[in-house]
Parts: sequence; C-alpha cells; structure tokens
Amino acid sequence: MKKIAILGSTGSIGQQTLEVVEELTGQFKVVALTANSSVEILAKQINKFKPKYAVLMNDSLLNELKYKLSYTKTQILTGLEGLIKVATLDEVDLLVNAVVGAIGVKPTLAAIRAGKDIALANKETLVTAGAIVMKEVQENNVKILPIDSEHNAIFQALQGEDRTGVKKIILTASGGPFRTISADKLAEVTVEEALNHPNWDMGGKITIDSATLMNKGLEVIEAKWLFDLDYDQIDVVVHPQSIIHSLVEYKDHSILAELGLPDMKVPIQYALTYPRRNSNNLESLNLAKVGELNFEEPRKDLFPCLNYAYEAGRRGGTMPAVLNAANEIAVSKFLDGKIKFMDIPKLIKRVMSAHEVVDNPTLDQIIEADTWARTEAQKEGEKAC
Repeated sequence: MKKIAILGSTGSIGQQTLEVVEELTGQFKVVALTANSSVEILAKQINKFKPKYAVLMNDSLLNELKYKLSYTKTQILTGLEGLIKVATLDEVDLLVNAVVGAIGVKPTLAAIRAGKDIALANKETLVTAGAIVMKEVQENNVKILPIDSEHNAIFQALQGEDRTGVKKIILTASGGPFRTISADKLAEVTVEEALNHPNWDMGGKITIDSATLMNKGLEVIEAKWLFDLDYDQIDVVVHPQSIIHSLVEYKDHSILAELGLPDMKVPIQYALTYPRRNSNNLESLNLAKVGELNFEEPRKDLFPCLNYAYEAGRRGGTMPAVLNAANEIAVSKFLDGKIKFMDIPKLIKRVMSAHEVVDNPTLDQIIEADTWARTEAQKEGEKAC
C-alpha cells in the first residue's frame, strides 16, 4: 500500500486525487491532508480518510476546524512549518503537491531532500525555482511525476524512448472561453464569463490563467525544466476539443500523442500508480463520436501573456518568479472586480519591465523577487483601478 500526503487537498486537484484514491480501493493510505482556509471541506476529508496529520494554513480558523471534527486522532498542524513537516514524514512514499501559488516551493524542496517522489500539480515550483528543484531531483534520485494533463501527456509519450531523439514538444491549449472573441468584446468581459471554461473543471485562478493563456505560458516554463528542453523546442497549439493533451515530435518526424476525454482523474491516476496502469470507471474516448479534431495558432496579439512567459523563461534568473507573482496578484484583483480582464497582461508587463533580474539566484533571492513583485503589482493594480 502506497502512503501519500496531499498538499492542497481541498482544491480541485486535491479533491479529485482523493476520489481516485477511493476508486483504487486498498492501494493507498492517506497520511496527511492540507488546506489553506477551506475548513468545512478539510473537516469532512479528515473524518472520512482519518489521516495521521492535517495542516490548516490559516491558523485563525483552527478552533473552527476542531469544532467540526468528530472524534479523531488526527494531529492538526498550521502554517508553512506544518506543510514542510507532512511533506517530509518518514512514512510518506509520495507527496502530491496540489497547492496553488509559490507557497508550494519550499515543501516540495523539503520532500525531495527527504527522498520523496513528487506528484506535481503546483506550477510555481518549477516556474519560480526550476533550476534549483531539478538539481535536487537529480542529486536525491527522486521522480517528478507531472499531474498537469499536458505534462502528463508528454511524460507518457516519452516512456521507453531515447530522450536525445526528441525534436520538440507541442503543448495543446483549449483556447479558453474567449478563443474566438473580438478585441472590443474582450476588453469588457466579466469575471463570470472568464470563469466559464469550455472543457475543464478547475479552480478560479487556473481558469482565469487559461482564459489569458498565462496557464499555457507557465506550462512552457515548467516543460523546459521537466523535460530538459530549450524554449525553441516547445511549441503551443490551440486545440479546442482538448482530446489530444500534448504531443512529442521526434527527430525522424514521428509524432506521438496522448489522447483522451478531458478528465483530470486520468493524469492524476497515472501519477499515483506509475509505472503501473490500473483500470477505472472513467469514460472511454470514442473517436467516431468526437468526429473531428481542430487546431489553430494561439492569438498572441490578444493574449500576450503567452509571449511574456516565453520572454521571462528565456531571460531566466528571477524573472520567471516575478512573472508568476505579478500574475497571481493581477488575477486576484480581476476576480475581486478591481481591474478589467485586459489589465491583467498590462500589469504583468509593467512589473516585469521594472524588475532588475538576478542571475543564478538562490532560493532566498527568488523569494525576495517574488515578494518585490507582489508589492509592485499591488501598486500597479491600484493605478489601474
């Protein structure tokens, strides 16, 4: 029985991970669960899975959590120290990192140094500190098992292949809810419209990132580190049906793709059970029923966040951390109704332009850049209001 800890268990990926665990009866033991402030969901998960530990990041809600728990032996921890403790527990075989934000970097590094394999859904870990993280992965001989459907697809298409034979990878993007919208209408879209993703059921922040194409930009930076590629070897194509989850082109021009209906439980299950494949009750892909698959170039003129991600990745150093932090603040302000949709890329670009990049940064310097970018983005956001 594989023992797992799930960081961010109350979010979309975390909840679906627990559903997969339930469906694969007897194969996993949940040792730890963590949440930011979703007390009610976390309490239900604790009562159901009875983990040894649980972490609540917002310690002001600790009493409320304890009140909602029926009799349990679960030890409740708080804050970043709690995250790091459960990420490094001796009895944990696999850490599932499904938190949103740069808070996911430190517990991931701690887990790697403790010899844990990582099922990774937290983009910020590799976006902000990819060089440091992958160096630790190699030195500690652990695995990064990507949960993102795109990276999971690439991971599968690389199995059994000589990595030196890779020409490039192609990340597919749904195009989000505004794929065919005009520039005039895009300027006035509402939060509700931006949250209406056509294919995937995701959390608010990731859904907005999908609408701006920043989600794909962050995935480009992740892919660079996960698969040891140059940015010129990473392409993006819009594929509205989200059936092909990504592709690998080899030097002989053979292209391998991973296909399936858009359901995050498939990549989650593969990351949990790797290298085994288990049966499940999910729906099979019927190509005749799908009928046709379409592809188009991303509209980088209307959605410049994708360009900004390539720019930040190629510049390197602390710039990707600044890109990520500025985006988090911009998305938060949009969700709160304080800025318009098209203010998101404008705010990000202004923060990037003001940043003095530190090359080959330490983790502390990355964190400093992250903090600076958040402060700068807050200022720029106030100007936009």
